[in-house]
Amino acid sequence: MSGTQDLLRVAELLCARLCHDLSGPLGALIGILDLAREEAPDSETVSLAEETAAELAQRLKLLRGAWGREGDDLDKGGLEEVGAGLLSGRRVRFDLEGLAPNRLFPPTAARVVLNLLLLAAESLPGGGIVALAEAPPDGVLVTISGARAAWPAGLSRWLTEPDTAVDAMLADPRRLQAPLTALLVHGYGYRLSMLMPASAVHDSELSPPLLLSLRP
Repeated sequence: MSGTQDLLRVAELLCARLCHDLSGPLGALIGILDLAREEAPDSETVSLAEETAAELAQRLKLLRGAWGREGDDLDKGGLEEVGAGLLSGRRVRFDLEGLAPNRLFPPTAARVVLNLLLLAAESLPGGGIVALAEAPPDGVLVTISGARAAWPAGLSRWLTEPDTAVDAMLADPRRLQAPLTALLVHGYGYRLSMLMPASAVHDSELSPPLLLSLRP
């Protein structure tokens, strides 16, 4: 797995550099929009630009937490705040009611959970709901529901065969999120599994839930 860890490390550094380089111009743009708002308080164009800039800022925060180096602990409120970077312009809603009010994810677990949110959102092409809930003794149950809800083909294999996850991640950038999530799970010593095979699900708006176990 040493080669895989090196690959992930390079990806972390590239993400951190990219987010850093984009944050400066984005901050300047937000400042310019503040001035434009003062000059044209009722401008719809300025309003749209402000919404787009805010969406980009939220997205960068999410990607920095998910793809950059390990950050800080993340509580339920922080998870909802960071996850907001996925909601703008999408028909996806997060349901975190199943998480304990005092739920706190340490940095490595927080990073995996953020990648699971990205993966879940990608797995809802027609929109829907991503629900997170407690799973004793120290796990998280991730459920997606909505039109055409489906985890990526190959996810089960990548969760058990890290080498195939590396090959998939390098082969097609459009399929990056699922194998990357699998590799992070392996790298941190966690376990992620589907609770039932997809063939056993008959409801077209449901997909097998994923169980993330945070105990090695």
